[in-house]
Amino acid sequence: MTHSRLENFTISFFAMFLGLGGFALLFQKAEIFMYFPFHVSNYVAGVTIILFVILLIFFFARWIKYPNAVREEYHHPIKINFFATISIALLIFSIFFLAVNVEISKYLWIIGTVLHLIFTLSVMSAWTNKENLKREHLNPAWFIPIVGNILIPIAGITHFPKDISWFFFSVGIIYWILLFTIILNRIIFHKTLPEKLRPTMFILIAPPAIGFIAYVKLTGTIDSFGKILYFFSLFLFLKLIYQFKIFFKIKFYLSWWAYSFPISALGLASSLMYHKTDIVAYMYISYSFLALLTLVIIILTYKTIIAMTKHELCVPEEE
Repeated sequence: MTHSRLENFTISFFAMFLGLGGFALLFQKAEIFMYFPFHVSNYVAGVTIILFVILLIFFFARWIKYPNAVREEYHHPIKINFFATISIALLIFSIFFLAVNVEISKYLWIIGTVLHLIFTLSVMSAWTNKENLKREHLNPAWFIPIVGNILIPIAGITHFPKDISWFFFSVGIIYWILLFTIILNRIIFHKTLPEKLRPTMFILIAPPAIGFIAYVKLTGTIDSFGKILYFFSLFLFLKLIYQFKIFFKIKFYLSWWAYSFPISALGLASSLMYHKTDIVAYMYISYSFLALLTLVIIILTYKTIIAMTKHELCVPEEE
C-alpha cells in the first residue's frame, strides 16, 4: 500500500467485520443449537480476527503518519459513526469466545465496552453540538453506535452484574426508538438517500433483531415485548427484500457490507427462537438466513477483492 493509499484508508473498512463476525457467530449457533453437521465457525472466526488485526495495524499506521486524515474522518458528520465498528467488532468477538474461552471473551468485552462507551458519548455529543450537521447527513449509519449498546448485554451478563448490561440495553433501545422515528421522517419526506448510502437501509434491521437477543438474555424468556422486537425486524427484512430492484442497481461501494450484519442478526435471532421454543419453523428460517448470508459474504468478498485489484478503494472519495 503506497503512502497515498494509506492516507485514504477509510474507517468504513471496519464495517466488514460486523458481517464477517456475525457470519462466524451464525455458523457457531447453528453448530450448537441446530446440530449443523459442518464445523466451520472457528475457521471463519480465525480468518476474521486475523484480517481485523491487519486492518487495525493499517489504521494505526495511518493515524501516526496522517493524523489530520483520521481527525477529518472523526469530525465528519457521517464517517464518525463508523469508528464504533471497531468496538462493535470486539464485542462480536467477545460473544463468539463465550463458547471457546470465557476469559478471552471477558477481556474482549471489557475493551470493547469501554471503547464503545467512549465512541457513543463522542458521537452523541457531535449530534447535538455540531454546527455543520444538515438533514441530508442523517442516514441509517447513525444506528451503528446504537447497535453496539444493544449488543453489549449478550456477553455482558456472563461477565459482570446484570445491571451493567441493563444500563447499555436501556440506552440503546430508547435511542433506537427515537432515532428510528427521525430517520423514517428523513427517508419518507425528504430527498432520497445518495446511492452510496442506500445499502445502509439494511442497518434498520439490526437494532430490533439484536435487541431481541439481548432482551432474551437479560430476562431469560421470550415474552410479548421480545416477540415484537423479533417480528418487527423480520418485517423490515421483508420490506427491504420487496424493494430488491433498488439495491440491485447500486454500483459497488464498501457500504455494500451493510447487507451482511443485519442478515446475520436475524439469523441469530431465529436460531434463539428455535432454541427457546423448539418450533421447527424457526430452525428452517435460521438455516435460510445462513444460506443467504453465505451467498452475500461470497459476493461481498469477491466484489471487495476486485475493487482492490482495480485500485478503486483507498482513493480520495467524492463528497
